Amino acid sequence: MKSKLSFLLLSLLFYHYANAQTAPGFKELLDSAMVRDADLKAQQTRNKLTVLDQHKLKDVYLPTLEVSGMASYLNATARVISPELNLQPFLNIPEGKYNNNINVSGFSGLAKADAKMLLYSGGKVRQLNKALEEKRQSENILLEKTSDEVAAVISRAYDQLALVHQSKKVLDEAKRRLDANRKTADKALGYGLITPYDHKKIELAQATLDSKMAEYEGKKELLLTQLEVLTGIDKERLRLIEPVLVPVALPAPQKTIDQRAEIRALDHGINASGFKIKAEQTWWIPKVQLMAASYYIGLYGARVKSSDNIIPPIPAIGYPGRKLDWKPTNLNIFPMLTAGVGFKWEIFDGREGKHAIETARIDRELLQNQKYDAMRKLTLNQANNQSNYNIANSQIALKKKEKEMANNALVQAEKEFRYGMSKSTQLIEAENDLEAAELDYQNAIFNQRRAAVEVMRSTQELDITKLY
Repeated sequence: MKSKLSFLLLSLLFYHYANAQTAPGFKELLDSAMVRDADLKAQQTRNKLTVLDQHKLKDVYLPTLEVSGMASYLNATARVISPELNLQPFLNIPEGKYNNNINVSGFSGLAKADAKMLLYSGGKVRQLNKALEEKRQSENILLEKTSDEVAAVISRAYDQLALVHQSKKVLDEAKRRLDANRKTADKALGYGLITPYDHKKIELAQATLDSKMAEYEGKKELLLTQLEVLTGIDKERLRLIEPVLVPVALPAPQKTIDQRAEIRALDHGINASGFKIKAEQTWWIPKVQLMAASYYIGLYGARVKSSDNIIPPIPAIGYPGRKLDWKPTNLNIFPMLTAGVGFKWEIFDGREGKHAIETARIDRELLQNQKYDAMRKLTLNQANNQSNYNIANSQIALKKKEKEMANNALVQAEKEFRYGMSKSTQLIEAENDLEAAELDYQNAIFNQRRAAVEVMRSTQELDITKLY
């Protein structure tokens, strides 16, 4: 058992060590950036609100149960004008002489359980649910746009790192040539073939090259820091990346502007507004609800009394009359049940329903205008990106030719300098021209790749596998 555990621990350590010593590929960089991107996470979090609204809308048909209660002191007086007991037929007492005040006092208690359930909403809930589904699809499509933006940012940073890496190779090659030419200059100076001034020119060129090397290190550190922030991958692993810039050959687009995330999201938004209009148009349809309630009413320490006789006096038999003074221990009413079906029909609502319909129609019109404007701008954007890509391709051919010419010129300048037929100034100019031509060629490839990314994004066809 111990040997198996030791083997497992060693395997894990070896895996982490090997992983730490391996340069991350572009896919790992992109996946890590997708997980960490703040805009993408915020958008995904906001989309959860729409899903929650869908659940809330479905739950309106669930029954609700509410329990309430109250305890208080009751003191109420009622004035009774008509007599409770009419003895006129027997005792010849005048009618209407028995005004009385009945007082009820004591501690009261009330408890109520109330249940409700929506049976029919007039079709409004169904239409609102369709509108929310369209809204959810629109938000999910916009996630594609945000994901493409993240991919474009990582791709740019990765290619910038490749450009800096290629620049380092150009500078290293220039340094190698300058070191060789420095030895030739030292010999030429010893033989008196060149002046000390010409020799200083070589030294100045080397110092300039050292300055460019320092600038390269600064740019590289900045790019590594950017990638570390975007992906969360340790900078030491990022240093192992050795990317190479290669021109991108794009196939013909398979999609149109209509497939852009913005357009598809607006289409779903327009559909959602259509369902919202239908939902608002149900304002006049009756809504039906099932209701049930149970009550408990109690009166404790009660006293019911009257201010005057409730039974008038009878002089003929010597009866003095009698007031009401009743002290029951408690009074309880339970259960008191009610149940039934109720409806609500708004025949005239002060035109609120019509105003809500017009508001929903205006919202749909605004979305339609946004789609029209977006189509125009995206069409122009696609044409501009395609033009930039074509120009970038032609620039690669041009810069490649310039690099070949600069390389031939440097070879010729080195031969002439070696045999004392030219000064160091001409050699340094040729060296600078080749260095600039090589860097321009790498920049041309970088620009072409950036243009290719934008062309693919024009029709929502960004495919990283075509780039790396």
